[in-house]
Amino acid sequence: MSTPSESAGRSPGLSPLLGENPVAVLEAAVWAMAAIVSAQRQALSEPLADVLARDPRRAAVLESVGLVRQGPDGYVVHPSLDQADSATARSAVEAKLASLRQAVSAASDETGAAEGGWGAQSDEVLLSQGRASTATGRALAGKVVPRLPGCAERLEAEGSRILDVGTGVGALALALAEGFPEARVEGIDVLERVLRLGRAELAAADPAVAARVSLRRGDAADVDEDEAYQLIWLPAPFLSEEALRAALPRLVAALAPGAWLVAGTNPAVDDALRRSVGQWTAVRGGGNAFDTARMSEELVALGLGEARTFPTVPGGPVLVAARRPAC
Repeated sequence: MSTPSESAGRSPGLSPLLGENPVAVLEAAVWAMAAIVSAQRQALSEPLADVLARDPRRAAVLESVGLVRQGPDGYVVHPSLDQADSATARSAVEAKLASLRQAVSAASDETGAAEGGWGAQSDEVLLSQGRASTATGRALAGKVVPRLPGCAERLEAEGSRILDVGTGVGALALALAEGFPEARVEGIDVLERVLRLGRAELAAADPAVAARVSLRRGDAADVDEDEAYQLIWLPAPFLSEEALRAALPRLVAALAPGAWLVAGTNPAVDDALRRSVGQWTAVRGGGNAFDTARMSEELVALGLGEARTFPTVPGGPVLVAARRPAC
């Protein structure tokens, strides 16, 4: 049997990749993440190469984790830092900011509460998280819907309707309204505070687009319109398992025959750190731990067919689409 002093000197189960002082390594990783976000944020308005050159010490942090290196003609950047377009880049920055702010909130929580929920988050977190969903809305409109049989044609019809569950600040709803000029997008959320933020975002948006977006307080489990929507968006990780199970039958009933439901899901991950962090943040946000396969099974069990998946970015959400039978 080991003595207390012997036990205290051991670190069983810790990854050798974290070295002798894993806490110090992880603390430095937080600052590396800050360097990534600040550089990407500045690169929204100027070339990333100029951003890196202006602050070589910050660039050295990024170089230490393998994200940049000095080449003969300047910095060579890892593809994960170089976004394809400005809208995707802005959404990625907002998502990282939301994650960092939530981490600070968790670290500052003196109660040790397991669940905080979105209502406990600051306006800054809600806005960052919501604005990050713009990229998902654009991906839905430009990449996913065109690959769902009959969906684009339905949304081209005047008066077609889209339901955005958990609309938050309305960023995804605005992206869908922009992508489908004939459709009306109806966003529902259970938090009145986030809807107030969303109405302010609508007021600052293109009036022609915002006019086709409505936001209201509502629970997905209380949706009572049958066969009403040509497309329903469901951000599944943000609902508790209880809320998700209550909502799914109502959302299926709200689909018009032949219409599609698209759910955002968290992909299954292999490494223990990302898996455990994902489960912790899901619980703190009042969400669930369903992965992509589980979500697909639930939709099929409710009678939807033609289920298919659409990855977004490496390590990012996976969209699951399933269709209500036409008859």
